[in-house]
Formats: sequence, structure tokens, C-alpha cells
Amino acid sequence: MASGPRSLKAERMGSLDLLRLVAALAVVCFHYLFRASIAPPVLAHGYPEASAFAMYGYMGVNLFFLISGFVIAWSAEGRSWTEFAVARFARLYPGFLVCMTASFIVQSVAADPNLPYDPSTWVANLFIVAPAFKRPFMDGVYWSIVCEIVFYGWIAIGLFFGVFSRWKLQLVATWLLISVVNTMAVHSTALQMLFITQYAPFFAGGILAQHIVAKGFSTAALILLGTAFVLSCKELTVAADWMQAHYGLSLPYPRMLAANVVVHALFGGGLLLRRRVAPSPLVLVLGGLTYPLYLLHQDIGTLGLNALAPAVDRWVALGLVMTAVLSASFVVSFFIEKPLRKPLISLLLPRLNMMASKLRLDRPA
Repeated sequence: MASGPRSLKAERMGSLDLLRLVAALAVVCFHYLFRASIAPPVLAHGYPEASAFAMYGYMGVNLFFLISGFVIAWSAEGRSWTEFAVARFARLYPGFLVCMTASFIVQSVAADPNLPYDPSTWVANLFIVAPAFKRPFMDGVYWSIVCEIVFYGWIAIGLFFGVFSRWKLQLVATWLLISVVNTMAVHSTALQMLFITQYAPFFAGGILAQHIVAKGFSTAALILLGTAFVLSCKELTVAADWMQAHYGLSLPYPRMLAANVVVHALFGGGLLLRRRVAPSPLVLVLGGLTYPLYLLHQDIGTLGLNALAPAVDRWVALGLVMTAVLSASFVVSFFIEKPLRKPLISLLLPRLNMMASKLRLDRPA
């Protein structure tokens, strides 16, 4: 089962591409079929018959974080911190900028008082962390992008000091320990934000899975993987409390626990099938839709559903909106993100390496 980092890098895992799309569609279902019937901007014609099922869709974010932990740990192997940082920026920011600007334009035209659309909000969102500038996210889903950026930051620090690959299990153990202490005793908002403690078990689970795929099973890795899963079960209550506060209802804990098992099983199944699902052109197209779909769907989709219904049947409206956001996602992915990625890396990496060298920050991975 063990394989080196070099062979891992050569292997494109089509199963994880498809699993990312499943996670994104789960979040879409949560927002369209459940959240938009409760929170503003409220759908004029909702989908109450689907809400009991759609409530589970928010756990698609947890699946995203599991996959992200694996993929980022995988892509960090053998890279310097500058290579990693530039690759992540080129992957994240162009799509974000285009989708955020598209949301701003649509929301400005719609002028819905429940949504942000003033120019100062657009400017603040250029930095992604808009709340740091006392402005709202252009779309509420951006909070999870901030979690990803914090995670990337810690990986880059580990690469800078040359400890990420050598001390991977020790670093994960420390991260989980901090999360346990903060969850059980300290309850520090600063620690929660700095170490993304609520979602640490999912990122950590992905990192540990990558370690096992790359180097084989070990007692320490399995114990930490079990610890991450147990802690993820504990963190479910935080999400339940948040849903109760914002929506007035939440899933019973036994159902959340069962859903968490399903999320981890899907992730494990995706890894087991990684060599059976070929990265065919269709799989690559579907995987490429995931990030822009996640960024575009929520507020633009809700505005679209309200604009179309009751002129057409609400289910027809849902189909039309899904077709529109998937088409827009295809355009962003294949005509903006992919063409820009390599030129952007070629432009930025030499400059960052030069700056790092001048500042004596060019430590090896």
C-alpha cells in the first residue's frame, strides 16, 4: 500500500474529484432546499417537502475539509514553502475574484436589502477576509475559504521550517490536543480562529489518511485517525447549536452521528477507489466545476429562484437555476482558472523566491 511522494504526485485521483462535486452539491441542496426557506433572502416558493433531507447537506463542508486535508498534504510533499504558497494562491484567488465580482454585480442589479452589494464591501472582499475590515462576506459561503487559507498558512509554516513531512504525526497530534483543550476547557475564540479547532478533526483526518496512503499503516497514525474521528463527533454539537440559534431547529445528535459516519465512509471509499476511477476528461470537467459552483451558487441562486417562480413551476425554476450556475462554473473553471494557473505561477514564483532569498526566508521543505 505504501508509495512514495513522487508516485503520489503523478497520480490524479478521479474519485476525489467526483467526491468534491458530491460535497458541493450537498451544500447546494442545503442552501436551496432548506436554508433559503428559513433565512433571508427567503424563497417566495420554497421546498418544504425536501427540507428534512436537505438539512444534512451542510455536512458536505466537513467532507470538503477531509478531502482538503488529504490533497493539501499530498501536494505539499517535496515542495518548498514558496512553491506551495504560490500554487495555492494560483488555485484559489483567480476563481474567487471572478466569482465574488459576479456575485457583486448580480446582487447590485437585484438590490435585495438582505444582501451586500455596496462597492466598499466588494473592496473588502478582495482580501477574502472581509469581516476583518468590518464588512460582510459577499456570499456567506466564504467563511469556509477563510478556514482553508488558515490551514494553508500552517502547512506553509511547516514547510518553511522543514518539519511538515518529518514531524507530520507529531504536528497533527499537537493540533488535535489544542482542539480538545479548547473545546473542553478553554473555549477561546482566538484559539478557535487561529487553529480552526472546530474543523481541525476533519483536516487532520485527511492529513492522516494521506500519511497512511504514502507510508503505510502505523499504530501511531491509526490511533491519531481514531482520535480525529472521535473529536469530529464531539464537534458536531457545535454545528447543532449554531443551527438551532440561526434556524430554530437542528438535527438530533444520533442522526448527526450517523451522517458523520457516512461522510467519513464516503471519504474512505473515495480513497479505496482512487485507482479504479480514471481521471477521464469527463471526470476532470466535473471536478473542475466544484470550486466555482461552491462560490457562485448561494445568493445568486436564491435570487434566480425568486425571479423565476411563480412564473414557472418551482421545480422547473430549480432545474433552470442549477443549469445556469453549473454553466457559469464551467466557464469560470475552464476559461479563467485553468488558463491562468500556470502563467500566474510562472510570474509569481520567481519573484517570491527572490524576495525570500533577500530576506533569508528561503528555507527548504
